[in-house]
Amino acid sequence: MKKYNTKEKILFIISIMIISGIFGYIYEILFYRIDLGYFTKRGKGFGPWLPLYAFGGLLITLFTYKHQKKPIKVFLIAMITCGILEYITGYLLLNISNERLWDYNTEIWNFGNIQGFICLRSVLFFGISGMLLVYVIIPLISSFIKQNKYQTAITIIGIMFSADFIINYIMLKL
Repeated sequence: MKKYNTKEKILFIISIMIISGIFGYIYEILFYRIDLGYFTKRGKGFGPWLPLYAFGGLLITLFTYKHQKKPIKVFLIAMITCGILEYITGYLLLNISNERLWDYNTEIWNFGNIQGFICLRSVLFFGISGMLLVYVIIPLISSFIKQNKYQTAITIIGIMFSADFIINYIMLKL
């Protein structure tokens, strides 16, 4: 990862979160098409992104930064970090909000399922996705950050993502 000024760091973080959130949305749309036999909307927001994947992408970026030259370590860190994030998020949603947004107990390929919050398939997917993020997406983002024409688009999409998250995941709970 290159050295950035403050504005570029913010754009980099927003880019990681947007791409990770959209990537997760696409993955889930496709997976649940296979699992259920039809397309279903995923998440509670209006945009084509899932905040859990956005925050997972950010955590992968933060925790693998010093380990980029060790792909197996990147894979394991992404797997463990996102597995913990998914478990804690699912547990808290169920026990605080009495809401369950996913349940691996009812899905295909759910080996290693722990209380319906995580399973082997999901954490393996996080590991593979983490490697894609670190070795493909982050270098692409880094090359685009310096180009002014992308900064406006990133900012607008970032504002939309933030508004969607605040309205549909936070405000509706109050």
